Amino acid sequence: MSFDAHRCPNGHVTYPGHPRCPTCGEEQTDTIDLAERTGDVVTWTHSTKTPPGVRAPNTLAIVEFDVSGETDGGDEFVRALGQVTTDDIETGDPVEPVYVEELRDPEAGIREPESQDWNGYRFEPV
Repeated sequence: MSFDAHRCPNGHVTYPGHPRCPTCGEEQTDTIDLAERTGDVVTWTHSTKTPPGVRAPNTLAIVEFDVSGETDGGDEFVRALGQVTTDDIETGDPVEPVYVEELRDPEAGIREPESQDWNGYRFEPV
């Protein structure tokens, strides 16, 4: 499974992707896989009131990835929000995305487990 940021022909990068670039309105056609990159924690929080099936407390972080060299615009960064594998995290920590089969318990909640994907990425300190 890839962890893709999306780029439009004008070089704007977003995560998650959109049918049209939020900056210029062009169709987003290219992807940049963030799964093999290291990012830096911009900010984080502990959520104690989580949705059904999500661990509590649940540590979440906004992580910034440097995608310079993937665009024509010089220094370029994209941010992603996600769960962290540990409660021991600080602003500025380098992290890597790690794939997990279940980000939440598919049996908890009102949706049929087969109705959506439950896998994705968490951030792990390096």
